[in-house]
Amino acid sequence: MIACYAAGVLILFIGDIVGQPGRRAVKELLPRLRRELGPHLVIANGENMAGGSGITGGTAAEIFNAGVDLITSGDHIWDQKEVNALLTADPRVLRPLNYPAGAPGEGSTVVHVAGQSDVAVINLQGRVFMPPLDCPFQAVERELARLRTLARVIFIDFHAEATSEKIALARMVDGQVSAVVGTHTHVQTADEQILPDGTAYLTDAGFTGPHEGVIGRRHEPVIQRFRTGLPQRFEVASRQVRLQGALIEIDGATGRALAIQRISEPLEHLPTTDS
Repeated sequence: MIACYAAGVLILFIGDIVGQPGRRAVKELLPRLRRELGPHLVIANGENMAGGSGITGGTAAEIFNAGVDLITSGDHIWDQKEVNALLTADPRVLRPLNYPAGAPGEGSTVVHVAGQSDVAVINLQGRVFMPPLDCPFQAVERELARLRTLARVIFIDFHAEATSEKIALARMVDGQVSAVVGTHTHVQTADEQILPDGTAYLTDAGFTGPHEGVIGRRHEPVIQRFRTGLPQRFEVASRQVRLQGALIEIDGATGRALAIQRISEPLEHLPTTDS
């Protein structure tokens, strides 16, 4: 059962949207979730929206039209050629903050929320078992020194593979940010909590898309890749579609988290072909 909160700033975060099934889940389920939960801000990780890899202008427009306010991303942000222009033109799409200087787009932003406190959002990418990047720990320290003068409510999407790296970063920024929610592994964890100094934390928000295969892909080619070591085409699966993420309530005056709850909502429809 989804609880309804009202006292603070409500952020609904949607875990990695995978392909057409994930976009369909957002389009069909988010309007109801907005009505029932009343979030002031909806953030979604969209790095796998376009055919399972990357973001295009068209897929971003679909998700914005469905009611998402801001899109975060991760290591697959660059998989579609047109994303450079999208990142330059639309500040509502973030790439990880700790890419080297000169990368297109921005890794953080401040969102004005009508009738509520402004919300700063940071997108980070981990380095353990991931492509080499600048240190996310040092990058976020520098960025927090700037953002804390602009907003009390600060949300971090930490796109990382290693659980230990996510927890370590959350512990480092406990009390300095409102929430740290992990993405990338596509498996929703059951460790939602509020850390001692007031930061809400969840190791992984899960993913929005088809749950019948292997983290959103048809299982047969994934199994073949593991069995043979040979390249395979990982097509997006189609069944058991769910919208996953987290609902977080934050005290707008202090920036401290008041509550965090996992979300996992099924889409009860027949599958359609991915695009």
